[in-house]
Amino acid sequence: MLSKLISFLFTLALALCSAASLAAALDLNTASEAELDSIKGIGPGTSGKILDERKKGRFKDWPDLIDRIKGIGPIKAAQFSAEGVTVGGELFQPSVTPSVAKKSPAP
Repeated sequence: MLSKLISFLFTLALALCSAASLAAALDLNTASEAELDSIKGIGPGTSGKILDERKKGRFKDWPDLIDRIKGIGPIKAAQFSAEGVTVGGELFQPSVTPSVAKKSPAP
């Protein structure tokens, strides 16, 4: 009896994890207006901008989306990506810029 209960709980946990990962994966090139509105940080105005820009062509990648949608920058893109949102199936990867070494003043 205990082994059946453990087996049931294990199966239930796997099903919930699978459902959660499927629900979290949402591509901005294919999401409906309702799906866009369900993303934290995207309201009706931003979802409208995304849908309007998509009519002109799919987003090639995150930098393309950031260039074309006013109000979405690297910080928002990282937040969306943390929720499982993708562009072309890819999560946002912030570009790393090397820091410029400060020159010490001459003696």
